[in-house]
Amino acid sequence: MYKAIAANKRNTVLIMAVFVGLIAGIGYLVSLFYSEPSITIWVLVGALIYAFIQYWFADKFAAAMTGAHQIEKRDNPRLYRIVENLSITLGLPMPKVYVIDDPAPNAFATGRNPQHALVAATTGLMEIMDDNELEAVMAHEMGHVQNYDIRVSMIAFGLVSVIGIMSDIVLRMLFWGGRRENVHPIVYVVGVVIVILAPIVAAIVQMAVSRQREYLADASGALTTRDPESLAKALEKLQKFSQPMRHQNTASAHLFFSNPLKAGVFAKLFSTHPPLEERIARLRDNAKKF
Repeated sequence: MYKAIAANKRNTVLIMAVFVGLIAGIGYLVSLFYSEPSITIWVLVGALIYAFIQYWFADKFAAAMTGAHQIEKRDNPRLYRIVENLSITLGLPMPKVYVIDDPAPNAFATGRNPQHALVAATTGLMEIMDDNELEAVMAHEMGHVQNYDIRVSMIAFGLVSVIGIMSDIVLRMLFWGGRRENVHPIVYVVGVVIVILAPIVAAIVQMAVSRQREYLADASGALTTRDPESLAKALEKLQKFSQPMRHQNTASAHLFFSNPLKAGVFAKLFSTHPPLEERIARLRDNAKKF
């Protein structure tokens, strides 16, 4: 467990380097197009500033994008007390608790660190889960908080977003920004390749980060509750009752307990979540270790 956490932290540094490299590459393309080398630096600085803003405020953005609203204990004693008990067990600060009015069973955690974290659950999740299963799901989400997955997810969310925006701007510039006489045609070819592949590469990297962290959060949650079977049963219920959420956004999909997007070939190919059956199998195969 602790070796996996340490490995994930090391891999995170490499993954963030890939994101920064993609942003720098797009900036360099723009600098060639306009014959102005300083553009690369400005693009990189601007992207990092954007990521910094995302780091500090992405929890609020995520709550707004999903339609989540904060609750107190009196609003939903069942959910609040489960999160409260898990916080005490883990020795973590009590996160803010949110509820999403959505029949799709799901949950997520976000925030820049355990001191500034929030966890959320949908009304659909609370309806179909018994107390042990709901506790198992929220223990999974608290695992993300404990392992600092929420910080990595926040950074990835910001960088993936900016790469998508930059790629769209550069693609429009290449085709409708007017041709520069001193720009070699190969720049256009390379430019098109970069702006098309960059978001795909970013999505693949984001997918790799999220999939490994979902397995780790499953293990962390099972270790916290000492009840891997309840988490396995919760995942089985998702297999049966899962449905896309009303408020869908590909940039925030990796935050959720289960993929919140509408099923499709493309969505499955770039899913940020490992298959439910694999998560269930891992939990049951390692049940005695917990």
